[in-house]
Parts: sequence; C-alpha cells; structure tokens
Amino acid sequence: MRKRHGWSRDIGVDLGTASILIYVRGKGIVLREPSVAAVDRETGKLLTVGREARQMLGRTPENIVAVRPLREGVISDCEMTEKMLRELLRQVRRRGMLKPRVVICVPSGVSEVEARAVVEAGTRAGARQVFLIEEPVAAAMGAGIDIAGPDGRMVVDIGGGTSDVAVLSLSGVVESASVKVAGDRFNEALIRYIRREYGVLIGERTAEEIKRTIGGVCPRPEELRMEIRGRSLSDGLPRSVTVTDRELVEPLTEVGEQIIETITGVLERTPPELAADVAANGIVMTGGGSLLWGIDELVTRRTGIETRVADDAVSCVACGTGMCLDKLSGMRAGTLHRPDRRQRA
Repeated sequence: MRKRHGWSRDIGVDLGTASILIYVRGKGIVLREPSVAAVDRETGKLLTVGREARQMLGRTPENIVAVRPLREGVISDCEMTEKMLRELLRQVRRRGMLKPRVVICVPSGVSEVEARAVVEAGTRAGARQVFLIEEPVAAAMGAGIDIAGPDGRMVVDIGGGTSDVAVLSLSGVVESASVKVAGDRFNEALIRYIRREYGVLIGERTAEEIKRTIGGVCPRPEELRMEIRGRSLSDGLPRSVTVTDRELVEPLTEVGEQIIETITGVLERTPPELAADVAANGIVMTGGGSLLWGIDELVTRRTGIETRVADDAVSCVACGTGMCLDKLSGMRAGTLHRPDRRQRA
C-alpha cells in the first residue's frame, strides 16, 4: 500500500491586540479575524472566535464569556490565547498537513518573559517551531520599504494595543521604541468624553464605530454628525445623543500627542546622518491606527517631516511577517529575531 505523507506549510501570524491576520506561504493573507474568543464558563469549552465572538462582547449570558486575550500588544490570558490561536491555525491548515513552522510578530519593546509566553502559546496551539520578529521590521517590509540600503528609514506602526516606532538601516534596527498607546486608547478617550460631556456610558464597540465613522485628530472639510446610543448615568435608561467630528478632535489629539512624543524621542536618539535621511525620505505609517483621520497630517505638523500612510496599512505587518518565511534558516526558533542595531561609521 502506498504510504501517504503529510505536507507542511510555513505560516506568518500578525498576533495583534485588535485583530489576527494569518499569512500562508504561497497564498498570501488567508485569514483576518478580530482577536476575540468566547468560551463556556462551566466547561471551559471554546465556543467561537473572531467576528462571531466579537458580536458577543457585552452581550453574553452568565454561562458564556467573550474576552480579548491580548492587551497592549502582549498576552494577558495565556490559556485563552492558546485556544484562539489553535482554532485559527486549524482553519488555515489543510487535511494531512504536518505541524507548520510559524513566524509571529511582537512589539519592539517586548520583554523576554512576554516573548516566551508568545512562543509557548504558539507551540501549544500546534506549531512545530515558533519564530518571533519585531513588528516595525515586519511593518517596514510589508510596506515595501527598502531597509537593506544604507539610507535611514522610519516606520510608525499603530496597532490596537501598542505603537511601535523604529529607524531602520542596512537591514537593522538603529533606534526604536514601543509605547502602549494605540487604537484602544483612542477608544477609551471617546468613552470618557461621551461620559463626561453627555452623561452617557457607551461600550468599546460603539467607541470603535465612532472612531471609524467621524473620529479624527484634525477637522474634516465638512462637519459630520453621528447619533449614538448608550446608557444614561442618571437614570440607567437607554439614551441617544448626537456628536460631531469637531468636538472629538481634542480628546483624540491628546492621545495622538503621546504617540508623537515617542516619534520625536526616537528621532532625538537617532544618529545625525540617519536623522537627515529620515527627513528626506519621510515617515511611513502602518497599522489600523494610522487610518484615523488626520493622524499623518498631525505627525507632519509636529515633526516637520513629510508623513504618509502606507497602502493597505492594516495588512503591512502580516505581509512583512510572511516575507520572513523565506528567511527561517537564518532565524533561531523560540527567540526574538532582533537584527543587529547598526550605526554608520
């Protein structure tokens, strides 16, 4: 009888706070789901993940809990992350496929303990080997930036839980920083504002919808209005209020300024010649947070450096992680792949 052999495929994972993207070698991005899992409290059984689980946030009965197991770019619930990742990897693996090698991106400021937690989650989820790479490196590669040359390039990746800023040159990270201020903080700022100004409590999903629809750090050409529904803090009853894009600029800009402080801090620590290169080449922004209206304009105004948002900014990290699949032979499994920090002579 002819022996049947399984086949393996390398996989890249953008394990983000807000969403997970999976890249399969030879196929590109095959899965894009929110980083949410729903489980049965009594049995611990995983019920669903992704979009279906996100619909359950804040709406589950007592026996079901829907959670986001990643917070601020790192794993906050190891068991839930493992279950969620296992299910998503199962969805992209073909029948008969051997355990895949997996590249997972992590924030540039991740600690060894946090990195080890990611490796363990990936291994328990079914990966044969787990490799780690810094998000700004993957983001730059996915955005089509030539980081192999001697010119200095700056990338700013704004995700759901962290913002990563890095200056790269000669395929290495010259200077970088990671701050736990990103998409979730913008949502929290909106929740606080609506509560303070209107006495209405809204949830994370509503705040995200407001941010995507009318939110911004710069006024739009024409004023936009949006009716939102929440719970009145005075009587506990449902209540609707109307907000405009212009009144949201201030609370969102306060969060944006924290990201800009990180950018300017990295520039101040960058060698002069590379800083001059960045000024000439401009700053490239990636990640879902970079799609906030006017954030690139705000960075340009504060730094004096031309800033642009990469094409398909949300997918840049996943695509860059996928590009790393061809370089697995030069990476050591289970450790964070940090290219040597380089400086010009």
